[in-house]
Amino acid sequence: MINRRKLFTQAVVSLSFMAMPKLVQAGKIIQRYQLTAKIGSASFAQDRNQTNLWLYNNTTPGPLLKAKKGEVLEVEFINKLDQPTTIHWHGIRNINEMDGVPDLTQAAVEPDDKFTYRFPVNDAGTFWYHAHNKSWEQVARGLYGALIVLDENETFEDARDHLIVADDWLLDDNSQIDSSSLGSLGHWSHGGRLGNALTINGSYRPTIETATMGQVRLRLLNAANARILSFALNDGLPIKVVSVDGSPCKPFEVEEVKISPAQRVDIVVEDGAQLSRLFEISTKTRFEAAVFIPTKMHNSQKRIIYNKSPYYNQVKNINARLVDIHMQGGAMGNLVSAVFEGEERGLRDLAMNESKLWAFNGQVGGYDVNLADVNLGDIVSLRVWNDTAWPHAMHLHGQHFWVESREFGQEEIALLRDTYLMQPGEKKDLVFVADNPGLWLFHCHMLEHHAAGMGGVISVS
Repeated sequence: MINRRKLFTQAVVSLSFMAMPKLVQAGKIIQRYQLTAKIGSASFAQDRNQTNLWLYNNTTPGPLLKAKKGEVLEVEFINKLDQPTTIHWHGIRNINEMDGVPDLTQAAVEPDDKFTYRFPVNDAGTFWYHAHNKSWEQVARGLYGALIVLDENETFEDARDHLIVADDWLLDDNSQIDSSSLGSLGHWSHGGRLGNALTINGSYRPTIETATMGQVRLRLLNAANARILSFALNDGLPIKVVSVDGSPCKPFEVEEVKISPAQRVDIVVEDGAQLSRLFEISTKTRFEAAVFIPTKMHNSQKRIIYNKSPYYNQVKNINARLVDIHMQGGAMGNLVSAVFEGEERGLRDLAMNESKLWAFNGQVGGYDVNLADVNLGDIVSLRVWNDTAWPHAMHLHGQHFWVESREFGQEEIALLRDTYLMQPGEKKDLVFVADNPGLWLFHCHMLEHHAAGMGGVISVS
């Protein structure tokens, strides 16, 4: 165990000292935004009721933020909710004090208070931002949005570059958030809180206008609390994957793309004129999620540059600092008891009295659980064993890791990710260069699983 308050205070002071030179370099262009979290509403379709939500700037998804690689992003955040909150910049290899984890990297932003996030964006790609306090509720109510960072010579052409933000809402018969199910131990102990209404960019089955000729890029983002989504295109149109979790990869083709919560996958369709439908197929039914209509005249023959190198070359786990992480718990699992706040307790006791159901290495996870202390510059291998009956989307803050992925089929593909979908019983090495100092959270992005104990801290110093 680590002393959370002492370590939090020391980290903020020391990391503030280290971070300042990065932010005040002369000539840096600053992209400024303001985000306000408050109660709002949206209609997912013209013939549906308004749904009461918690939103950034009263839009769902929140405003699209854009910047160029090497610029500084500055976001003044104002909290108009009745509970504390923060913003996590998911996938950004961020300055630790700007990572947005309450009680670990910053104090939570209290109601009617504000906080300014200010950090350089050093990687181009598709990222997103979301609430990180009681995220199992705050994200479920709508607190998230997308962030796109472009290369210096890259433009965001709306005719052929499309953001596809998918969410899986759990609504009642009045089209309102099913608040009675929030905190349900049934969800927390099983696959997480699954919804009954799919939206794309905040709408049911939207129509998206695309270029009449040439390539089209789709930036797929899964903002759901827990549902693993799978997408396919019309008529078996080939799906060329060119980037995962922001980082470019060696392009490969698949028939469908499986995306866990928090993951992003960029795909390219070489002839956008053939693109007409996006289907969601995770339920084994081809549900029409969006319609594409090539209506935008676009004479530019400029090609999408996607044969780019990943953020850093693949590293092997030979001579790596090995960190074993044994994941247990949940329904139909083998966890009998676990240590919580220094005391070993039975799983039923933990579930009924603490809403804790999952453990790392026999210890209920949290911001005060230290998984490893590693040195700056170390090669680190997280040897993760999903010894549970459920899949888990494992996310590492502040770093991207290499993994031999089986997410796109039986054949392993080496990918640089920040979130990896682990199947029940799977063992994987998540290998990264610890080049970003700070206290970094490692947790399951099925948000109910994280709240119920599936998380811990890796210290890089």
